[in-house]
This record gives sequence, C-alpha cells and structure tokens, in this order.
Amino acid sequence: MIRTEELLLNVGPQHPSTHGVFRIVLKLDGEIIREATPVMGYLHRGTEKLAEQLNYTQIIPYTDRMDYVSAMTNNYVLVHAVEKMMNIEVPERAEFMRLIVMELQRVASHLVWWGTYLLDIGAMSPFLYAFRDREVIIDLFNELCGARLTYNYMRVGGVKWDAPSGWIDKVRDFIPYMRKRLKEYDKLVSGNEIFLARIKDVGKYDAQTAIAYGLSGANLRCTGVNWDLRKQEPYSLYERFDFDVPLSFNGDCYDRYTIRIEEIVQSLRILEQAVEQFPSGGETMGKVPRVIRPPAGEVYARIESPRGEIGCYIVSKGKAEPYRLKFRRPSFVNLQILPELLVGQSMTNLITILGGVDIVVGEVDC
Repeated sequence: MIRTEELLLNVGPQHPSTHGVFRIVLKLDGEIIREATPVMGYLHRGTEKLAEQLNYTQIIPYTDRMDYVSAMTNNYVLVHAVEKMMNIEVPERAEFMRLIVMELQRVASHLVWWGTYLLDIGAMSPFLYAFRDREVIIDLFNELCGARLTYNYMRVGGVKWDAPSGWIDKVRDFIPYMRKRLKEYDKLVSGNEIFLARIKDVGKYDAQTAIAYGLSGANLRCTGVNWDLRKQEPYSLYERFDFDVPLSFNGDCYDRYTIRIEEIVQSLRILEQAVEQFPSGGETMGKVPRVIRPPAGEVYARIESPRGEIGCYIVSKGKAEPYRLKFRRPSFVNLQILPELLVGQSMTNLITILGGVDIVVGEVDC
C-alpha cells in the first residue's frame, strides 16, 4: 500500500512567476493541489488612507503606483470621478490626448503580460520581443510627459501638457509597426503545440461563476459575457470610434490569451481613428478652480482598464481633500477565483492559471 503525506508549500512571496510579492500557501498531495490560500499584503501602500490627507492633484501620482504597468488608466479614473462631481467640461483636444495615451497604455500593458506569461511557462524569446516593442510606446510616453512608468500626466480638467510637435505622427507610425509585430507573435507562439498543450482547457470556468466572483476584463469576456465599459457605458470619446469587443466562450487560459491579443488589435483600430480625427488646435485644460473642492456628496466612476473594471468612489465634504476614497481594483477582484481554479490542478498548472488571470500586485495590495 502506498502511503502519502500532505505537504504544505509556500509559493512566494518572491517575484518570479507570482508577478510580484504575492504568496500562496498550498496543500499538496504529491503534485496535485488540494487547497490553495492566497496571502496578500506584502506590497501594501495605504494609498486610499493616504489620499485623505492630500488634495486631488496630489493623489494622481499615487494612482500611478497601483497598476504600475497601466498608470495612464489609473490617472484617468481618478480625474474622471472628480470631474463628474464638479461637472467640469474637458476640452476636446485634451480628451483626445487622454484616449490616445490610454489605448497606447493598453497595448503596452498587454505586451508586458504576453511576454511575462510566455516566460512563466518556459518561452524566453517572446519576453524579449514584447519588451522591444513596448519600448516604442515607453519612448512616446517619455517624450510626452518625461517619465517611463509612473506618468502623473492627467489633471482634473485635462492633461498636464500638450503633445510635442510631431508626436501624433509618431503614434501614427507605430500602428502599422505593431500590426506587423502581432503577425510575428502569432507565427511564433499561437500555433505552437507545446504552448497549446500548456494552456488549452486549463483553468476553465463558466459565465455564471465569472459573474458570481465579479470578474471583469478578459477574465469575464472569455466566458462569452459581452461587457466592456468602453461600449456598455461609454466615457471619454469612445462612442465616436468603431471597434469590437473580443469574446470567447470556453473560459480557459487559451481564451484569455486570445482575447488579450485581439484587444491589442482593437486598440490599434481605435488609435488609427483617433490620430486621424485629432483636432489641429484647442486647449488642453478646461476651466478649473485654483483649489479643487468638489461639492459635498459622493460619486463612483468606472472605466475599462487592461485588467478589467477599475472604479473610483469618492466621498466629499466640500473640502480640498477627500473625506473617503476607495478604488475598485480589478486585479484584487479577479484574484478571488484563484483558490477555486487551483484545487485539483498540478503544480505546473498553478503558474499557467495565475499568469492567465493577469494581476499586478500594486493593485492587489493597494
């Protein structure tokens, strides 16, 4: 008779394969996971509590450091919430700039995910190619706002600076460049038998389960639920542009992979239309009081980040600082399904499933 003993194993909190200082405590029967307990809080920054002592402009750099590979969308959800409370009208040119940088950020974020995900499951070259192509976007952001990761670019009522001369033309040139690279990605990875064996039918769940856990982004759309806030609750200028919401129906890691690749395609479609419609002149800041004091009350604003629905809830007492600020962080919410997905899986599938969820720990431990 074979006798087995339960093994307690810590995965993390180190960076490789856990995508930041995230820890999972596993109970193993041989190579099979019988129980998985996520342990969060190793990167906790207290952003929401610190915001109570800061004025609204001072909070913007803190949002950069939540989902630090998608800082532009974090900037936007905060200023959008404040503008909603104060009924501030944003100039068209500023809104175009915001939309362009958010879609560039979506592409850059998915490139980071694509490269690191393939690295997690054993492929080195895609990581190098992804960061090579992301560098083009980072250079554009650096030219625009003087930073490469934490941008602090958006402001209540507009943006910090206008685009420098020739910047929009560089964005226009990036679109065909990235489309060509996507075809190379597809040839390199998407039909690879080893890759498909690692991710197909792994980490499956259905639409009912996804909705019950409050999942969003690719983690929801992989089950066939057509929910993208750029379409369902349009904000900024998204209602002007023609693009599709990628959907799949099998709910596995492969579907989440294909959706994110297709989202890059759709972001390039939006960018192509945006640079063609970009206004030749206009202001980049609306009429905003010197001291931003939203009226007493509360507001919730939500947008579609690369990881799903990010929301900002603000309670104001009419002062220059928020009485209470709370972010709905998609990485934190999407992570809740992880213990259910891991039970009965092998250790090798743990990394495949976790990487497929696509978390950024700065947003988990906000």
